[in-house]
Amino acid sequence: MTEGTHRASVLTLALGAGLLAGAAGAAAQPLEEPLALDEAMALARSGAFETAAAEARRLGGEQRLREARGHRLPTVSLQEIWIRTDSPADAFGLTLNQERFSLPDFVAGDPNDPDVVESATTRLELGLPLYTGGELGARIRQAELGAEATTRTAEWTGHQAALHAAEAWLDLARARESVGLLEHSVETVTSHVDLARASVEHGLLVSSEQLRAEVERSRVADFLATANGHAAVAEAQLSLRLGADPGSRWRLAPLTAPPPVPGDLTTWLAEAGSRADLSAARQATAFTEEEIRARDAARKPRLGLAGRYDLVDDTPFGDHGDSASIFATASIELFAGGRHAAGAAAARLEAEAARHELEGFERGVRLQVEQAWVTAETSRQRWETAGDAVTAAREAERVVEARFRQGVVRMIDLLDAGTARREAETRELEARVDAWRALLRLSTHAGRAPEDALPGAIDLSERSTSDAD
Repeated sequence: MTEGTHRASVLTLALGAGLLAGAAGAAAQPLEEPLALDEAMALARSGAFETAAAEARRLGGEQRLREARGHRLPTVSLQEIWIRTDSPADAFGLTLNQERFSLPDFVAGDPNDPDVVESATTRLELGLPLYTGGELGARIRQAELGAEATTRTAEWTGHQAALHAAEAWLDLARARESVGLLEHSVETVTSHVDLARASVEHGLLVSSEQLRAEVERSRVADFLATANGHAAVAEAQLSLRLGADPGSRWRLAPLTAPPPVPGDLTTWLAEAGSRADLSAARQATAFTEEEIRARDAARKPRLGLAGRYDLVDDTPFGDHGDSASIFATASIELFAGGRHAAGAAAARLEAEAARHELEGFERGVRLQVEQAWVTAETSRQRWETAGDAVTAAREAERVVEARFRQGVVRMIDLLDAGTARREAETRELEARVDAWRALLRLSTHAGRAPEDALPGAIDLSERSTSDAD
C-alpha cells in the first residue's frame, strides 16, 4: 500500500477520504510532503486523545470557578404555591393574604371550624449571603486554584503528548531505516553469493564457501522479516499517538543528526522549577490549605439577607392580594457533635501531607532533570563514536572485498566484514535515535516544550544513504 502522511489542516479530510474509498484498514490519503518530527508533535497536540481529555478538564475547571463565584451573587427564584386547607390559623391567614377578609363573615361563622380555603401564591424571592465566616472566599479561591491547576495540567499533557508522538516517530524512523540497512545487507550478501558461485564454477573456491554465503543471506533475510514486522507495529503506534485511524500510513522525513545539548546542567535545573506539572502540584497543595479555612468557617456566624414579594389569590397566578417582606438572618451552630473540629483537623493533616508530597516531587524533578541531562550528553557522545565506527567498518569491508577478489582472503572474512559493517550501522542508528530521545526528554523534563529540542538539526540523510552505496 502506498505510504502517506497527514498534515494538521487535512487530517480529518484524509481519514474521511480513506474511509469512503474503502481502502484496507481505512488508510490515510497519501500526501506529497513527508511527515517531519515537528509536524508529528503538532498533530499530537491537536489530535491525541489525552490532549482532548485535558482540554475538556481545563474548560471544566473554568466552569467550576464560574460556579463558585456565582455563590456571591443574589439568588432569585419564582414559585407558585397552591394550598387547600381548613386549618383555622391557615384559613384565617390565607384569607387575609388574599385581601378578602370580612369581619362580618368572620363573626358570623365559627372561627374554630372554618370553611375550606383554597389559595395560590406566586412568590418572587431574592436571597443574598452577607457573611459566611470566610467559607465562600475559600471555596472561590479553591476554584481559582483548581482552574489554574487544570490549565497547567493541560499544558503538561500537551508536552507529554508531543513527546510520546516524537518517540513514536523516532521508533518508526528507526524501524524504517533498519529495514533499509538490512535490505542493503541482503543485496550485498546476495552479490557475495553470486561471486562465490562464479568462483566455485571456475574452481577458485570450494562449494562450502558458497554455502556459507547462502547461510548468511538467509540469516540476514530473517532479520529483514523481523524488522518489517517491527516497522508495522511502530507505524500503528504512531497512528495511536497522533489520534489517527489505526490503518493510517505514514511517509517520514529523514531521521536527522541530533543537535548538541545546549546549556549546562545548572541552566536546565533552573528552568525545571517552573515545570507545568510541578506548578499544578503547587496549586493542588494550596487547594488543600484553603480547605482548612473553609472548614474553620463552619464554626463562625452566618449572616444573610432575603426579600420576598407575594401575589395571592384563590386561583393560581392571581393577583387579588399582594405583600412584600425583607428578612435579615444571623445564625451560629453552637454544637455539632465535634464534626466541624474533626473536619478542620483532617484538613490540616491533608495539607501537611500535600506539602511533604510537593517537597518530594520537587526533589524528584531535579533528579529527573539531572539524569536526563547526563543521558543526553552520553547519548550524543555515543552517537559521535558510532559514526566513526561506521566509517571504519565500511572502509574495512571495501578493503576485504577487494582482497577477496584478489584471492587473498576467504569468503568467511568477507562475510564477517559485512556483518561488522551492518552492526556498526545499526549501532549508529540506535545511538542517533537514543540521542534524539534523550534530548527530547531533557527538554520536557526541564519544563520546556519538546519542540525546543528541534532547532539546529543537521540533515543526515546523505550520510545514511550515499555512504551505504
